[in-house]
Amino acid sequence: MKPSISAMKPSVAISLVLVVAVAHYASLTAAAGPKVIIVGAGMSGISAGKRLSDAGITDLVILEATDRIGGRMHKTSFAGLNVEMGANWVEGVGGEQMNPIWPLANETLKLRSFFSDYEHLAKNTYKQDGGLYDEDFVQKRIERADEVEESGSKLSGTLHSSGRDDISVLAMQRLNNHTPSGPSTPVDMVLDYYKYDYEFAEPPRVTSLQNTMPLPTFKNFGDDVYFVADQRGYESIVYYIAGMYLKTNKSGAIVDPRLRLNEVVRDITYFPSGVTVKTEQNEVYKADYVMVSVSIGVLQTDLIRFTPPLPAWKIINIYQFDMALYTKIFLKFPEKFWPEGPGTEFFLYASERRGYYPIWQQFEKQYPGSNVLLVTVTDDESRRIEQQSDNQTKAEAVEVLRKIFAGNDVPDATDILVPRWWSNRFFKGTFSNWPIGVSRYEYDLIRAPIGRVYFTGEHTSEHYNGYVHGAYLAGIDSADILIKCAHKKMCKYHVQGKKN
Repeated sequence: MKPSISAMKPSVAISLVLVVAVAHYASLTAAAGPKVIIVGAGMSGISAGKRLSDAGITDLVILEATDRIGGRMHKTSFAGLNVEMGANWVEGVGGEQMNPIWPLANETLKLRSFFSDYEHLAKNTYKQDGGLYDEDFVQKRIERADEVEESGSKLSGTLHSSGRDDISVLAMQRLNNHTPSGPSTPVDMVLDYYKYDYEFAEPPRVTSLQNTMPLPTFKNFGDDVYFVADQRGYESIVYYIAGMYLKTNKSGAIVDPRLRLNEVVRDITYFPSGVTVKTEQNEVYKADYVMVSVSIGVLQTDLIRFTPPLPAWKIINIYQFDMALYTKIFLKFPEKFWPEGPGTEFFLYASERRGYYPIWQQFEKQYPGSNVLLVTVTDDESRRIEQQSDNQTKAEAVEVLRKIFAGNDVPDATDILVPRWWSNRFFKGTFSNWPIGVSRYEYDLIRAPIGRVYFTGEHTSEHYNGYVHGAYLAGIDSADILIKCAHKKMCKYHVQGKKN
C-alpha cells in the first residue's frame, strides 16, 4: 500500500537551520562548523565526502564496516590474479555525453580495460547436451528479440510520466509476441537472459519497462562497455577520489584519521539539533548530520536501527525497491579446452532451466595464459549457489562445460571463486533493480532526507541506479542537498507530487 499525499505533509519538507564554520581537517569533536558522519566508504560515500570537502565541509568522519574502502567495487586474489568480485565494467561509453567514470579509468588512472564485443553470440551458443546451434538460426532469434526490445522502448516512451501505466518487461514481451510466458525455448530463454537478467540481475517479469527501456546509461553515454582487468583493481578509482581529500602517506595509503575502518554502525539517533551514531564496537559519534550510504539491501534489514524509527512512507518506499544479486564465478583450469581467437570471448549455454550457468567468458586478452573462465549467474540461482559448498558449485559448472564441449577432454577445475554478496550482512546483494510498481515519485522518496539523516548510494541515482557512475553521481547529488541546507539554510527537500 502506498502512503497518501497527506501522510507525507508538504512534499516531505524538512527545515533545518545551523551555523556553518569551515574547519579544515579538524577533528569531529573540536570543530565549530557542521560535522558530518558518512556511513559507508563505497563509491557513493567517498564521492559524497569529496563533494562536501570541496564545499568547505571538512569536519567529516567516515565509518566503514569492513577493513577497506570501495564497497561493491572489490578486487581479490584468485589463481595468481587480482579479479573483480563486484563491479567489473565501465558501462556506457562512446555516446554524446561522457560517462564520468570513463575519463578516470581510461585517462587519469589508465586502467587496463578491454572492449566487450557481444556481436558473435550467434555462433557461440551451445545446446544443453553439447554442440553449437546453427548460427543463422540463433541470429534470427537475436533479431526477433531486438525487434521486441525496440517495440518496448517505443511503448515505454508513450506511457504517462507518473508511472501509473507502467508494466513489466515480460508484459511488454507478451504484447509483442503473443506468448503466455515470454521466451520459452532454451535458445530464446538464454538470449532473453543475456538481454535482461545479465544487465539487471532480475528476470523481465520483475523489471519495470518504463524505467529501464530505453536505459539512460546507454541512451546518454553510449552503447560500448569496457571490462576492467587491471591488477590495481577497479576500486583504485575510489581510492583516487578519496585521496583527493583524505590524507595519504608516501605510498598512497590512506592514513587520514577521519576514515574509521571496521566500525559497524548499528544505531542512528537523530534530533532537531543533531545526530548520534553508535557502532557495534561501542563507539559513539556525534555530529550535525549523518549521510547513510549503505546499500538498499542493508536498509531493508535490521542492521541499522533508527531512533525515532523512520516514518512509514520512507520504510514502504525502501522496501518496494529491489536489491538484486549478480554473481561472477571464476574457475581455474590446468589447461585450455575452449575456443580462442577473435569473436570467441563470450559464449552461451542454452539450458531448459533458465539461468543455469548461462553466460561464460574466457580471458584470452584480459588475463593471457591464466586458464580462467568466468560464468555469471543471478537472482535465485545466485542465492542457491551461495548456500551450497564451493565444491558443489565447481562440480555443477564443470558438468556444464563437459556438456558444452562434449568432444573435448575437460579436466576438473583446480580452483573456484564464488562471491557471496547476498550472505554478507554489509551488502545483502550487488546492486539495485527498478521493479514494476515504483514510480519516480516514490523513487525520490527513497532519497529524501529525514531530519538530519541524509541518504545516498547507487539506489538513489535518479537515472543510473545499479551502475558505478550512478553511485558516483548519487554521492555528489546527496551531498549537494546537504550543502544547500548547511550553507544556504535551504533545508526543505521537495518531492514532486504524483501526477494523476
